[in-house]
Amino acid sequence: MRILLAEDDPQFGESLEEALTLEGYAVDRCLRGDSVLPALALAPYDALILDIGLPGSSGFAVLKQLRERGSLLPVLLLTARDAVSDRVKGLDLGADDYLGKPFAMDELFARLRSCLRRTAGASGPLLRAGELQLDLVSRELSCKGQRLTMPVKELAVLEVMMRNHGRFVPRARLEASIYNWDSQVGSNTVEVYISHLRKRLGSEAIETLRGVGYRLL
Repeated sequence: MRILLAEDDPQFGESLEEALTLEGYAVDRCLRGDSVLPALALAPYDALILDIGLPGSSGFAVLKQLRERGSLLPVLLLTARDAVSDRVKGLDLGADDYLGKPFAMDELFARLRSCLRRTAGASGPLLRAGELQLDLVSRELSCKGQRLTMPVKELAVLEVMMRNHGRFVPRARLEASIYNWDSQVGSNTVEVYISHLRKRLGSEAIETLRGVGYRLL
């Protein structure tokens, strides 16, 4: 899953980016509010973590523009403000959730997972696709009741395909889910991960349509 983090505080932003990366997300970071919307146009993001007090353009202004454009991207607002009016304003502008600083990192992860579950149409912490089941909290994957273990990026590719079960997912979309702006992506990176997944799940588990993408069956 790929996350855009809009946070201008150097130390806090770096710590948050590192924590999200360790949690298995691909993370890009903006330091200014007026760079958020252009950044969102560069890649297919799964969620936006948006600080309200950004230079250039406030988080409120960014959120308003985003929703006016018709975007349904999950947005988790961050703020050091305690006023109820600020929370109400953010939610009324279309935020999916709101988290006040300081906060426990586990709570951030839980709220982010909740936002992503709602987007995927899942009401609980389990993502199911055929005989596959992924616990979005523990990140444990099972197939036919048997637990499977795999590297983080491989699991990230599979999660995107599970969320799009039965539909073809373009290679670029899979690449975007596992790499940020600073990553060097090999020309056959996705093919390698797909090959590994087929070895684990069975050669017929994933269909390839040249020029279109990959589909989890």
